[in-house]
Amino acid sequence: MRKSLSLAIAGALLAGAAVAQDSPRKGGTLVIALNADIRSVEPGINRDANTDTAIHQMFEGLVAYRTDLSVGPALADAWSVADEGRTYRFVLRDGVRFHNGAPLTAAEVKWAWDRLSKQPAWNCRGAFDGSAGAKVLAVEAVDARTVVYRLEAPSALFLKQLANIQCAVLVYHPDSVDAAGKWKMPIGSGPLKLKEWKRDEYVLFERFADYRPSGAPASGFSGARNVYVDQVQFRVIPDASSRDAALQTGAVDVITEVEPRQIAEMKQRGMSVLTSPGLGWTAFLVNTNDPLLSNLKIRQAMAHAINLDQIAEQRTAGLTKANPSAVSLSTAYFDNSFRAWPAYDPKKAAALLKEAGYAGQPIRIQTNKRYTGMYENSVMIHAMLSAAGFRADLEVLDWATQLDNYLKHSFQVQSFGYSPRFDPGLMYGVILADQSK
Repeated sequence: MRKSLSLAIAGALLAGAAVAQDSPRKGGTLVIALNADIRSVEPGINRDANTDTAIHQMFEGLVAYRTDLSVGPALADAWSVADEGRTYRFVLRDGVRFHNGAPLTAAEVKWAWDRLSKQPAWNCRGAFDGSAGAKVLAVEAVDARTVVYRLEAPSALFLKQLANIQCAVLVYHPDSVDAAGKWKMPIGSGPLKLKEWKRDEYVLFERFADYRPSGAPASGFSGARNVYVDQVQFRVIPDASSRDAALQTGAVDVITEVEPRQIAEMKQRGMSVLTSPGLGWTAFLVNTNDPLLSNLKIRQAMAHAINLDQIAEQRTAGLTKANPSAVSLSTAYFDNSFRAWPAYDPKKAAALLKEAGYAGQPIRIQTNKRYTGMYENSVMIHAMLSAAGFRADLEVLDWATQLDNYLKHSFQVQSFGYSPRFDPGLMYGVILADQSK
């Protein structure tokens, strides 16, 4: 198999050329290198980007995103909207079975929703309980193949949130949990089923022989998701140079993280590298509830102290420009006016600090070394803030701790990164909310 590589950073995507074949042939094992282990095999709980990738191989939702970022069929062959946008009726595709052989019906769809919607750790509850999006009043299993969602009011984002990869509104068999309702094992209906998870080493999937594909064309996570390899292994290789070596020797077939500065070397080694705008985005998060950072002038000083263009140039080897908005350059929604941001001006930053009465209080920048982009961004931002008169300290944490701090709002500032959201409304939905909830 031809070696391939991919990279998602600050608005740029680099991908290896696809392998061309005359016709699909079954058999073999596809090995994909991950920079860290997955966090869970339970949909929507304890997630990150690597976990999302694994979860969506095993499970399906009613709808899913196509490659053109529209919402298409998955478990539902079709759906209709009534009651002025308050009622969604989904018709399930026929013949779907779970990995344990049981037929998938509307009853399991309702059961999985009822369980997920009650989980305190589900990060998308706000998108469906009315606090930060649509409010789902009820989910009904009308008959074996018909599921109805009833909303309190119309929502333009409801379908997009159902398809949202990070929300993981997926269907699994009740035997996935024990008698007490605690998660036990993943029993989905997707094209791959879990064979073995050896923590910190690999996650091994095998093709689900009884997978019944959708009649719709394959597109992203929508349509017919036929798998031809016998097995897919996600192998955990934290060190970047080790991942590169594994790709070069054929120990792995795909790597999912490559730094832009490696592109020239990769090309010299006979690999094709394609570039196009992506949907992932990095951010410098400021906790406005922090006593020091609640001061607007302090935050304005930060904005003037940070050179976004310089960071974009360094991090992407000039492949993209700075974009301070949450609207990706690759979507039809982007407009050049979104680039507006306070000008880089260290002298103005220093003046604002003086006006704010800043007395050298420390500002801790939380970061991690698992994601190179987050760490390198934090190093550059640390230097820029220091040059403008801030007392900035880097706090390098393991990724799990930083993510937990993010979820608990336990930080002053963080160098962070978000998995791709396929609609601007979903992007802003993760950063605009009532912080008291």
